[in-house]
Amino acid sequence: MIHLRIVTPSRKAPLVLEALERCETVSSIVRLTGAALRPPGDVILADVAREDASVVLADLRHLGIADDGSISIDPVDTVLSKAADAAERAAKGAPADAVVWEDVTERTSDEAALSGVFLVFIVLAALIASVGIYLDSPILVVGAMVVGPEFGPVAAFCVATVERRPGLALRSAAALAVGFPLAIGVTLLASLAFKATGVTPDHFGPADHSLSRTISRPDFFAFFVAFCAGVAGMLSLTTAKSGALIGVLISVTTIPAAANVAVTIAYADWHSFRGSIGQLGLNLGALLVAGTMTLAAQRLGYRRRRRAHRRRTALAGGPPGVDPGA
Repeated sequence: MIHLRIVTPSRKAPLVLEALERCETVSSIVRLTGAALRPPGDVILADVAREDASVVLADLRHLGIADDGSISIDPVDTVLSKAADAAERAAKGAPADAVVWEDVTERTSDEAALSGVFLVFIVLAALIASVGIYLDSPILVVGAMVVGPEFGPVAAFCVATVERRPGLALRSAAALAVGFPLAIGVTLLASLAFKATGVTPDHFGPADHSLSRTISRPDFFAFFVAFCAGVAGMLSLTTAKSGALIGVLISVTTIPAAANVAVTIAYADWHSFRGSIGQLGLNLGALLVAGTMTLAAQRLGYRRRRRAHRRRTALAGGPPGVDPGA
């Protein structure tokens, strides 16, 4: 279930209650008259089945509640209520498969920001990956993949593409366009320092380092794995299967490829440099294509559910409304 806390001007409270009561997947509706102080108005609480959360929120947006009030969304793990059980049974589909689009948009908008924390994490991930490449240590490379924050902007760009939000797309592209070159630049300086001080050998060849050799040879399987990871990553982000995201992060060699770019520049291995650049571009491209396709398919499902919801509310005697986000 999803818990809604709605702050609305008192004059709109009857409309909000009507919209909630007409939907059979909503339960535990409470009205607190005059309880809101800023902005002033009523507070309305309700629980809605996760499958219908976005269609109900679309009704509330159509009423302008987000403009002169507020809507807060909180997941509810456990509800002991026959009414809530009936609401969940009335919702078609499985809760784990449902997408709360407002939550997805908000989370990806935050992760698309070009923040200092994002830059620190991507630089640290590339540095860890470079050590893993020097030592030929898969454990360190996997650790770098987990630390890497690049999937956030990638997912945000996919959301921006599907929802046609150019501002979010630009912020996401900026985070990637600044983050990866900065990570490569800092890792290059570190690699040159390692080489100059004798921490790493004077000669570094991919033939002696299997991880570097693998990273610098993009092929069909690299694209295939990145595409599958893009689908899995988007599904984990948009549904209740968020635990799968860690597996996605350690299956795509974006951070190791960026680190290998720096290592190959430091050792003037231009053949491996070109291969690492190709690997980085291939993986990012596959993630973007797979993520966008997955979101587009999920969006089609939401639109069908929204149209069915409008038909049901119209038959129940209420206005079908318009979904501005469809």
